[in-house]
Amino acid sequence: MNIIVTSLFVDNQDKALAFYTDILGFVKKHDVPAGNFRWITVVSKDNEHGTELVLEPNDNIAAQDYQNSLMQQGIPATMFGTDNIDKEYESLKSHGVEFTMEPTAAGDIKLAIFNDTCGNLIQLIEQ
Repeated sequence: MNIIVTSLFVDNQDKALAFYTDILGFVKKHDVPAGNFRWITVVSKDNEHGTELVLEPNDNIAAQDYQNSLMQQGIPATMFGTDNIDKEYESLKSHGVEFTMEPTAAGDIKLAIFNDTCGNLIQLIEQ
């Protein structure tokens, strides 16, 4: 069994698609109408046949409550990996990305947390 799709609630699909592709460097895989919204997925540019991330609209109260609660408590909604967190941190900072936690060693890993501008904190990890 493999994870093929996972989702992340976003408060604005257009803004999220721009952030995840233009700033984070993911590649748009799907963008199709789905009622009042769209089915938008992005994938890693290094693995375009890998796990897809759905940029899911948070257009219901349960999704909004969940997303807001995580943000208020400073809990990341998901985690992305990188081979060089310091390089990634500098690159993202140069694009105006706001970090709530700079790269920090934690045992044999290093992690950082940033705001995706769409209602989520994202943890970045180097291991």
